[in-house]
Amino acid sequence: MADSVSVADLVENARLDVYYGKEYLDERTISTSDISRPGLELTGFFNYYPAKRIQLLGITEISYSKGMTHEALLDVMQQMCQPQTPAFVVSTQLDPPEELLEAAKKEHIPVLGSKLTTSRVLSNMTNYLEDKLAERKSIHGVLVDVYGLGIMITGDSGIGKSETALELVKRGHRLIADDRVEVYQQNEQTLVGTAPAILRHLLEIRGIGIIDVMTLFGTGAVRSQTNVSLIIHLANYSKEAKFDRLGNGTQNVPIFDVDVPKITIPVRTGRNLAIIIEAAAMNFRAQSMGYDATETFDRNLNNLIKVNSKADATHKKEEKNLAEKNKGLIGEDPKKSDDSGR
Repeated sequence: MADSVSVADLVENARLDVYYGKEYLDERTISTSDISRPGLELTGFFNYYPAKRIQLLGITEISYSKGMTHEALLDVMQQMCQPQTPAFVVSTQLDPPEELLEAAKKEHIPVLGSKLTTSRVLSNMTNYLEDKLAERKSIHGVLVDVYGLGIMITGDSGIGKSETALELVKRGHRLIADDRVEVYQQNEQTLVGTAPAILRHLLEIRGIGIIDVMTLFGTGAVRSQTNVSLIIHLANYSKEAKFDRLGNGTQNVPIFDVDVPKITIPVRTGRNLAIIIEAAAMNFRAQSMGYDATETFDRNLNNLIKVNSKADATHKKEEKNLAEKNKGLIGEDPKKSDDSGR
């Protein structure tokens, strides 16, 4: 997790313009992803002023400031320009008030701008800062993009995670991270995985060493990050171990506040793990779209049981009728039969 982000990085990634303070962009840092819209502050209310946040001024704030006197607005802007304030951002291609520029110059606070609407620039800055400042967890494994699905392959060291990832890359899928995956929570339902900068695009194959996937297979073979949708754990096969055979034994692994589905695949000589992982990815996507092969099997099995039960009932009824008929013939009087025959 990064403790802070420089204003220079924010300007580059959120595509902001610089009205003032270009020379201070690198030294000014942002430590929170929350953005402040100083509405009450313009009225003089400073009982609670989040000075550590980016201060965003939109059409509402700029329109209100135009109705203030020069002295009142300058006083408010001087109170807003605290030493810990990272920067001011003015949206919708509006001109920043002269009082803001005057107060910002005194404290060396950058004043930025954007042609986007307030909502758009707020969303862009929040998304970027949340990604950069989010708490991160390092997980031992390999993260690959298979059919657009982020799959984290885990397992004991030496079980073949990297070799499986290499086979998947050769089959047209993309590598995100090998050996160590940095995971952070983007929102209540989404986990994002990426590679540490030192390991980006690199893959370690025992006996060969470290290879650069992007150099060998091209830019289409790698991604910088992806959502973590499924965990596939590789486990050594043993007769004593129990593995899911019907597809209804999926477990959930909690990472931060998100439960990630996990399936375990036994590893033994002769199994093509890359093809199995491809099938697992397609099956997982089918399940997320409402189709479950296990339910189809259960339905077919129930129908077969019903058909067999009906056939057994019919067979038993025929046997019963035949037995009653035979019983009736055995119990008939022979003389009566002879007389009737005459």
